[in-house]
Amino acid sequence: MSVRKFLLPVSSSASAEAALHAGLMLAKMWNAHLQVLHIRADSRDIAPLAGEGLSGAMIEEMMSATEKESGTRVLGLRELFFAATEAEAVAVGDAARGRNEPSASFTTVTGREDEIIAHQARLADLTIVPHPQAGEDVAAADALHAVLFDSGRPVLLAPVDPPVSIGKRIAVAWNGTAYAASALASVMPFIRQAQAVRVLTSEDYFRRGPSAAEVAEYISHHGVAADVVEFRPIDRIVGAGLLAAAGDFGADLMSMGAYSTSRLRQLILGGTTRHVLENAMLPVLMNR
Repeated sequence: MSVRKFLLPVSSSASAEAALHAGLMLAKMWNAHLQVLHIRADSRDIAPLAGEGLSGAMIEEMMSATEKESGTRVLGLRELFFAATEAEAVAVGDAARGRNEPSASFTTVTGREDEIIAHQARLADLTIVPHPQAGEDVAAADALHAVLFDSGRPVLLAPVDPPVSIGKRIAVAWNGTAYAASALASVMPFIRQAQAVRVLTSEDYFRRGPSAAEVAEYISHHGVAADVVEFRPIDRIVGAGLLAAAGDFGADLMSMGAYSTSRLRQLILGGTTRHVLENAMLPVLMNR
């Protein structure tokens, strides 16, 4: 089992840089294809505002401004893409498709961002999204949730800063749920070639399901030894304790199930997934 295609939706140059670096690193690691996708807003979506008391001239001016801003954003992203692929010596286009070498492509489409990302993610082995804190990109959070809730596929949260490595030391956040099991299945190709693997668990994090020791035993059937460490919340925050334990291990990749409790509840009261999304400094592979 290997990884052959990555998807990377990008919305701005400020937030895309670290994620693009991570994507190209993974493409080279797996001799895989990285599809960088930018979704332009449809200026025609502004037309319904005419019913809100805006004149035709005002609507036309807003549509023109939207088109101009979108065009400028695309140019910046294309420049960033070609500069990064040249620096990493990654072939651009379809010529390398199916070959045992890394490649990348840049695609621009117009439409509803959440719908297009979810559809494209269904045919990617892993979707990489920029960190929402990188460039203060709200669209990155929307992209992540579109993949998690409507694609059936895993998502990798890129760090704020370009990573030095990905997948050499892997932390498996385990709470016994089906979501954690899905994330474990998705990270197994990385685990098989990792230098070290650690299963992280906590009484405050665990729900019901197989134990962390059973996870380590399962991983051993794939020829990899994993140890088990129980972490404690920090200031009663489970996510803080989890990230600290991953940091103590020197992890450069962590897998975890996302939103074991509802997204709405976490939005209102906070939760482990929300804390990790807002504070993780390492790449995090998530699944539901």
